[in-house]
Amino acid sequence: MTHTTFPNVFEELKWRGMVFDSTPGCAEALISDKVTCYIGFDPSARSLHIGNLIPIMGLVNMQRHGHSPIAIVGGGTGMIGDPGGRKDERQLLTKETIEENVEGIRTQLAKFLDFNTKTNPAKLINNADWLLKLGLIDFLRDTGKYFTVNYMLDKESVKGRLARESGISYTEFSYMLLQAYDSWKLYTDYGCRLQMGGSDQWGNILAGVDLIKRVEQVADAQGNVTGYTRGEPHALVYPLVTMASGEKFGKSIGGAPTLDAAQTSPYRLYQFFLNTDDRDVIGYLKRFTLLGPADTAPLEEAAKTEPAKREAQRRLASEVTSLVHGQSGLDQARRVTEAVFQGKIRDLDPREMEDALQGAPGATLPRRDFMGEGTTVQNLALQAGITGSAGEARRLIAQGGLNLNGERVTDANARVTESDLIGGRVVVLRRGNKTYYMVRVTDEELSSPTLYNEKPQ
Repeated sequence: MTHTTFPNVFEELKWRGMVFDSTPGCAEALISDKVTCYIGFDPSARSLHIGNLIPIMGLVNMQRHGHSPIAIVGGGTGMIGDPGGRKDERQLLTKETIEENVEGIRTQLAKFLDFNTKTNPAKLINNADWLLKLGLIDFLRDTGKYFTVNYMLDKESVKGRLARESGISYTEFSYMLLQAYDSWKLYTDYGCRLQMGGSDQWGNILAGVDLIKRVEQVADAQGNVTGYTRGEPHALVYPLVTMASGEKFGKSIGGAPTLDAAQTSPYRLYQFFLNTDDRDVIGYLKRFTLLGPADTAPLEEAAKTEPAKREAQRRLASEVTSLVHGQSGLDQARRVTEAVFQGKIRDLDPREMEDALQGAPGATLPRRDFMGEGTTVQNLALQAGITGSAGEARRLIAQGGLNLNGERVTDANARVTESDLIGGRVVVLRRGNKTYYMVRVTDEELSSPTLYNEKPQ
């Protein structure tokens, strides 16, 4: 699994812009040893989102260089909630919901990491396996005693909340200690010496390093060990990625794609990365794909000299979609994209078509409008909100500016009947080359057309 382009994983992570900070000696450990490392994933939702691609690719690169990755799904810590990066208290989830979310995340992570290789197989572990069995008194004696309140108050995740009127509950205040306990448990049971995460997790991650060191120091003083039993513990964090717009890359983005095909289709994931800002695309290629310098250099040059061709964006969209959804998902995304671009929307099945036009303006009409002789194209354009008057609709149609189900119409009085309904439930209209409208059909009785998303997107 060793990657040949870079001499070691630390150099590769630096080139990819994925090293924000690390503990002294971390780079040397990664160069000289084969290290077991871990990253935690919060089960606050059933699916991971695009922001999680950053830590996922961190583990992928570690494994490619011969290190052993552990993905922790926080079934235990998820019961509490991380206060970091939040303005107020997290809404607590039920145990059943967390278990469902854990299973969804487990399936997604399995697409990226190799759990079957004989040399350095990845592990997927739920920290509920030990945290839910942990007794409060034992936890306070064996973990809490190593941390002062002053130490905990000094961490950014806590300081930020204390500055607000809402404050922080004792529950979330304790999260840091639970994460530190995870680090010690993984160090003891799996020889895990390195925790990775985002720079906003630096304080929590260092708490884990500190706990391991303090426990080892006590054991050493008692004559039980000499030095570190599993090697010196380390921390490494990657920078939080922001887009050129200033937004944080992740679930805070409005309508942020997830890694679940049922929630975010391959087409929509492909489109998200296809629309990447020119200023962001090369950084994304480095962070979210496995392309090396030889592949990214020509794309970077093309982005500078011929940005209109969007070669870098197309490669980025293809690589990420393939990683998340496989070749079949990429093929589907490309096929839907081509159909939309070329106006051949009727070549798609109804589900793909509705997905491709998600968010398009239009209207809902009763099925009876299409029965018998149906309705006219002119009337349909007016009801769908494409034009503001019948006269404007006639002129638009006469000038060839309106397409019905991928075919240009020039007769304002042409009839639209049930036979024109795609999948028996929708009609697709296009004004000009790019603005799509959808007319959905319902069997319910309506007193008037129901418009939605009236402004073209």
